[in-house]
Amino acid sequence: MVFGSLTRVVRESVSGLPRAFWWLWTSTLINRLGAFVATFMTLYLTLERGYSASFAGLVVALHGLGGVISSLVAGVMTDRLGRRPTLLAAQASTAFSVALLGFMEHPAAIAAVALLVGMTSNASRPAVHAMMADIVRPEDRVRAFSLNYWAINLGFAVSATAAGVIAEYSYLAGFLGEAALTLVCAVLVYVKLPESQPAAEPVAPGTAGGPGTRPETRLGTVLRDGRFMGVVGLSFLISLVFTQGSVGLPVAMGAAGFSPGDYGLVIAVNGLLIVVLQIPVSRFIEHRDPRLLLVVSALLAGYGFALTAFAGSLWAYALTVCVWTLAEIVNSPTQMSLVVRLSPADGRGRYQGVYTMSWAVASLVAPLMAGFVIDRWGAGWLWGVTGVVGTGAALGYWLLMRGVPVGAGDGAAADALAGEVPVGEVAVGEVPVGEVAVAPAAVVPVAGAPVVAEAVTATAADVRPVV
Repeated sequence: MVFGSLTRVVRESVSGLPRAFWWLWTSTLINRLGAFVATFMTLYLTLERGYSASFAGLVVALHGLGGVISSLVAGVMTDRLGRRPTLLAAQASTAFSVALLGFMEHPAAIAAVALLVGMTSNASRPAVHAMMADIVRPEDRVRAFSLNYWAINLGFAVSATAAGVIAEYSYLAGFLGEAALTLVCAVLVYVKLPESQPAAEPVAPGTAGGPGTRPETRLGTVLRDGRFMGVVGLSFLISLVFTQGSVGLPVAMGAAGFSPGDYGLVIAVNGLLIVVLQIPVSRFIEHRDPRLLLVVSALLAGYGFALTAFAGSLWAYALTVCVWTLAEIVNSPTQMSLVVRLSPADGRGRYQGVYTMSWAVASLVAPLMAGFVIDRWGAGWLWGVTGVVGTGAALGYWLLMRGVPVGAGDGAAADALAGEVPVGEVAVGEVPVGEVAVAPAAVVPVAGAPVVAEAVTATAADVRPVV
């Protein structure tokens, strides 16, 4: 009975998604199966090369800085050059730079190439997320992002185990193996994935940018989008909390007398739960109120880490990991779907780039925050800070989405948040490709702008309201 129910949930979770999504999903899985550098960089530099912990920290920080820089550049490339060319360029250059890093011996060369690896490896994310938004129907996006996140964690769980075995024999083999798998991803994209970027969105004649076309979404447009930047800011706060699982937690456990192997067992609970629960939980949250999901997940994240202050055994640490992992499972697909709904189709790359940057910046700030707080006041204060940050993020989500009715689905909630679709109205973006939406009934007026009362034909998966 239980097996039958689980089978049904899995079947319903994977059904109805386009074939292109599954090729993109496969590319993500293969890419994460080769995640060697990000996992073993510190051990490689300290154990294999004999460098100091401070130099290893500098190199890891440069790797993260590369991700911050490339987030914005890759976002612009995704919109200007297209999703497919950006993916190909990012993955091919990642394969080259990762292989090159394995042969570097001089400290300056290692640092420079690590920065390059950070830039190239992060550059594919805006394109992947934008392409996923292009090819998946709005009502299926939470499910699609959940499945993609599941692939990321499944691949990481397998790669971490395999890479540990490989590292005992040859770190260079690990670098070359990641380069080879990344190159496979590039070939897969080239052979199986056509360009998905939608055509320019239609607007009324006389609008800046020419009759019948929407003005280009520029990076400045994204940064001036107050509601979206609010989501980015909240994403940064949540990222600060989640990153403590790989930054503050091992330091705190080490100070408490636990071994690296103990930390490995505890953090393995995170990956195991995501692999087991991501699909059924995603099925449960797919059509639920995103405001409530984001608020609850922020509280679970903050107080899940805060509970670590009271942990004194491996079982207690594992229990805290269970709490904040559930928050991670709920927050990631819900927030990513919200980001897509707040992004115009022609600006998805730039919007995804800015959103990705929030995680990259958090990966730089979180280690500094953890080190400062632990050194000055102790680990207990760090976990108290995570509780405060999680509470602040929950309050931010509640205020940002306070106009959204409880029980609204993802699409209606995000559109209401964006100020495009009042509660009860029909969203133009929900019209299937190729069908016709009659403007007087479907178009929602934007404050201060006249309604154009003509029929509009949807030419992409998402068409913004005609004004």
